[in-house]
Amino acid sequence: MGGAGARRGSGRPGAVTELDVAGLQRRLARFAAARNWEQYHTPKNLVAALSVEASELVEIFQWLTPEESAGVMTDPDTAHRVRDEVADVLAYLLQLCEVLGIDALAALSAKIDRNEDRFPVPGEG
Repeated sequence: MGGAGARRGSGRPGAVTELDVAGLQRRLARFAAARNWEQYHTPKNLVAALSVEASELVEIFQWLTPEESAGVMTDPDTAHRVRDEVADVLAYLLQLCEVLGIDALAALSAKIDRNEDRFPVPGEG
């Protein structure tokens, strides 16, 4: 498994130490192309799928108390479900960015910059 897009560390089995976003996007594109799915990967469809997957992540936490939600990764079965749904959300987000020509990391960095300007630390200039 693994392949282009992720570098595996020598620590925990399967642990990714560094992400290559462009490599992951290429891998997702190859996966879709091999199955002739690109025709379905319109911005509208990708946003809808992203919403569905985010809702599936919400479902895991829906009725948990704040304390239970903080410990969700201690249960192996639930932790597996959370990781799978996070992966699904990220996969659709990366595919959407690819289709729309958005550099996800640059967009995030720019958004953080705007938020730092918009919400300065209290007591600082």
